[in-house]
Amino acid sequence: MEDTGKIVWKRSGQQPVLRTNEKDGVVWLTYPSLEKLDGIVHGFSTRLGGVSTGHLSSMNLSFSRGDDEANVRENYRRIAAAIGFPEEKLVFSDQTHTTNVRVVTEADCGKGICFPRDYTDVDGLVTNVPQIVLATFYADCVPLYFADPVKRAVGLSHSGWRGTVGKIGKVTVQTMQEAFGCRPEDIRAAIGPSICQECYEVSGDVIDAFREAFDARYYDELYYRKENGKYQLNLWRANEIILEEAGILPEHISVTDICTCCNPRLLFSHRASHGKRGNLAAFLGLRQENP
Repeated sequence: MEDTGKIVWKRSGQQPVLRTNEKDGVVWLTYPSLEKLDGIVHGFSTRLGGVSTGHLSSMNLSFSRGDDEANVRENYRRIAAAIGFPEEKLVFSDQTHTTNVRVVTEADCGKGICFPRDYTDVDGLVTNVPQIVLATFYADCVPLYFADPVKRAVGLSHSGWRGTVGKIGKVTVQTMQEAFGCRPEDIRAAIGPSICQECYEVSGDVIDAFREAFDARYYDELYYRKENGKYQLNLWRANEIILEEAGILPEHISVTDICTCCNPRLLFSHRASHGKRGNLAAFLGLRQENP
């Protein structure tokens, strides 16, 4: 695909599902469906508006990809100021493609950015504490956003193909039910910017795992086989099915229409860059209620 520098939307002719935002040169993406909810702050970063250079240019949000720490910290200062949350209230995941979901409390504030994390192998985070902002990280995998306006709780999970097979979206909903008394039918969810089916070629062993995890009636929606023996896998639809099976109403699920791999100037993509890239981040939190 020719890289024209313009955003490639995956549902041409329709109103984009995501909204682009810009402040002081920082560009980020939001879901109107989540913006409608009172007291929710959220966003998904792009490559634009930071100070990192080279293949990390410019809004790299990873401390572990060879960037100068001062650059990464300045990038966090900028993205937090643009979206509108205090950076010291961030809580980071520790992603290793698990289905482990951590209940985040006030004691976790700043872990990953101000202080070292005292936990490992955490791909999902949930909280009901105001002002805490959850952060998870991406360069093709699927961000999953969850917001319950009734119980005032949020969740944010990272779902690569392993997390999708393990149904981390369902695990996140169950954790919100157990920790906060959430009802799935009240939860609003969004499937974030990530690699599209046309860009995501996988081998047969991955498809075998999906066949084990999903009912056969979904196979035609999830993948197709090519002449070279490889498959094209639809992580967006897979995660939508998982969220519906978890009890979230279809009308409460927003599915992304922007692919990381199709938009290498706007978004970091592991596949498009052959691994030479920084990290994007998803952010989700609760604003402090007015007294």
